Amino acid sequence: MNKEQMLKNLEVPKHPIDVVLDTDAYNEIDDQFAIAYLVSSQEKLNVKAFYAAPFHNQKSSGPKDGMEKSYQEILKILNFMQKDFPVFKGSCRYLPDETTFVDSSAARDLVNRAKNYSPENPLYVVAIGAITNIASALLIDPDIAENIVVVWLGGHSLHYHDTKEFNMWQDVAAARVVMQSNAPFVQLPCMGVVSGFTISEPELRQWLCGKNDLADYLAQNTIDEVKKYCNNKIWTRVIWDVTAVAWLLNDDERFMSSRIIKTQLPTYEGIYSCKPMEKLMRYVYYIDRDSLMRDLIDKITSV
Repeated sequence: MNKEQMLKNLEVPKHPIDVVLDTDAYNEIDDQFAIAYLVSSQEKLNVKAFYAAPFHNQKSSGPKDGMEKSYQEILKILNFMQKDFPVFKGSCRYLPDETTFVDSSAARDLVNRAKNYSPENPLYVVAIGAITNIASALLIDPDIAENIVVVWLGGHSLHYHDTKEFNMWQDVAAARVVMQSNAPFVQLPCMGVVSGFTISEPELRQWLCGKNDLADYLAQNTIDEVKKYCNNKIWTRVIWDVTAVAWLLNDDERFMSSRIIKTQLPTYEGIYSCKPMEKLMRYVYYIDRDSLMRDLIDKITSV
């Protein structure tokens, strides 16, 4: 891909596009919002498939269990919305190194699906978890890189003190594979950027509760999760993953601001490399919280 086409593919698409979403949907409460937002944005985003991503924390016994639970959570949200899309199980473990893929139905589907696209008409891959499935697809067939655009919620901002963000730190090898590939790459950093996209209990109760079954589930799921560790205290909760979907809808920078930079790879020491690559990427540095929140709430309550 030449530089002109790369820069074009790093712009917000101006027309309807095909999208797949790679998500660790059971990990937190925000993936569910992102799935609902994507499916509710069919005026521009043509959903082709969902991929379940691995994760490991207190909500799973390991990456495979996290992936399996995420697969079921994707189906749950689609059932709330009465929608039927292909859903594929992803990796059962993280990459062992930067040259060895982890085979899965999700990785194979992306490889096969991407072959039907081109640099001029790419498939948009939104990733909101550990990026293992995407990296594996690129290792299986590096040629698909030019046929896709990867939009990833991962890592922290460049001015933050480390890169030990959950999605990135789970599989640093996968992040490095994707960022070094020929695929156009858009990064939405967590702390210092997307961390400003928060919602509170009063807002959830005012805007979502009682509107429909999906809205009730999203609101109560968030409230219940936060109250496990923050009961009777003032709180807001970041719903990070919505922003990755929103970048595709960011016409005229109505939801966020970004710029083109040279790619800075995460290291295995938990910081960004001090020597940028020559490869260009798009870096989101500001989220207009209220503008995006209005669009999100309007779409969820209209389901």
